[in-house]
Amino acid sequence: MKAWSKTKERAYVTTVLILLLSAAPLAAQDDWGDDPWSEEASAFSWYGFVEGASAWRTQGNPAIDDDMTLQEVRLQLEGEYLADWGTLSLKADGVADGIEDELTGEVREALVSFSPAERLDVRLGRQVLTWGTGDLLFVNDLFPKDWQSFLAGRDDEYLKAPSDAARFSWYGGVVNLDAVVTPRFEPDRYVDGSRLSYYDTSRGAIVGAPPTLTADQPSRTADNAELALRLHGLAGAQEWALYGYRGFFGQPTAFDPERGVATFARLNSLGASLRGPLKGGIYHLETAWYDSVDDRGGSDPNVPNSELRLLGGYEREMATNFTVGTQYYLDWLQDHDAYEESFPFAAEDQRDELRHLVTLRLTYRMLRDNLILGVMNFYSPSDEDAFIRPTVTWRYSDNLQFNAGANLFSGQQDGTFYGQFEENSSVFLRARHSF
Repeated sequence: MKAWSKTKERAYVTTVLILLLSAAPLAAQDDWGDDPWSEEASAFSWYGFVEGASAWRTQGNPAIDDDMTLQEVRLQLEGEYLADWGTLSLKADGVADGIEDELTGEVREALVSFSPAERLDVRLGRQVLTWGTGDLLFVNDLFPKDWQSFLAGRDDEYLKAPSDAARFSWYGGVVNLDAVVTPRFEPDRYVDGSRLSYYDTSRGAIVGAPPTLTADQPSRTADNAELALRLHGLAGAQEWALYGYRGFFGQPTAFDPERGVATFARLNSLGASLRGPLKGGIYHLETAWYDSVDDRGGSDPNVPNSELRLLGGYEREMATNFTVGTQYYLDWLQDHDAYEESFPFAAEDQRDELRHLVTLRLTYRMLRDNLILGVMNFYSPSDEDAFIRPTVTWRYSDNLQFNAGANLFSGQQDGTFYGQFEENSSVFLRARHSF
């Protein structure tokens, strides 16, 4: 709902952020005393935080007349009730958003967890789901992501969007099975032009809202429900997993020419992963086959082609408190010749058959982990584009934490994944008080 003018709301958000920043000495010395809710006898516990966050563009963006990608005050409340039969969990956010000029709310978690049998756990309701081995690269994790939040400057936890789902976990000792059923398809929260611009292939240009990019979601039928499976276990010190998925691509990469709307193409996926210790560090390997059900020949320009995805990585502490992690990712577009022949737009906007991506994460912890310096680098030699994300985390006290960083994009062409976001490059600042 529209609560006040954008100018007033931004002034309010900025004021709260300044108050949080200036509250550091008070927060460090404050003694809240005993919390009656934390008594051991109580079955209910609650906690949360208030956070002010802002992100400023590093350059002008002709597609979006706004010099900020993030300006908000967020309140999160999280509660848990422990009963003999199971657990009730609730997590909800309220946001005063100066970019969208509105007050919004979201329930990120509302679920019941219980164990109907000795080796079976069940989680029913709204929940954030994740699996796989990648560091900010997702191969078999096909649960919804919120790319707009992540790229705009919000905390990393908001990269994962919630799902209304049922999760069943069976523990067999040597072999374990996870099954997730999502009755209604939950797409990614994709960049839609509202706060971040993107490249529109059909127009051959960087665009922003209005209008926002909208897509037609699959109807609510049993046939359109999502099913994700993971069979996993240990072989010595090695963690292995097999994955299966039936549902849809998370991004609106298909198009319905009859109705003139973007849609979500059907997707089946099979994959595997392996992770374990190696020469003082941790390695991980992951692969997946993406079967584009509606265009297995690759000749329909309105449906994405099938893909083979490969990921390998290694992380190790190279010196005391200094960790280095690197990854290599390959996306192999299938039936590329058929794709080229049917591609209806400019040839320079065609995808390469092979997309290579390498990442490098450097992390240095100091002051007993109260100050953490980090940088995550993404570089694609095939697309000739890059994404650099330096961050600083300072925990002033048990209750007060500050985060600063940047999302910096560059690319030789507007149509590549990171290149399209170059004019969305920003620096961000967040201050969070937990209670």
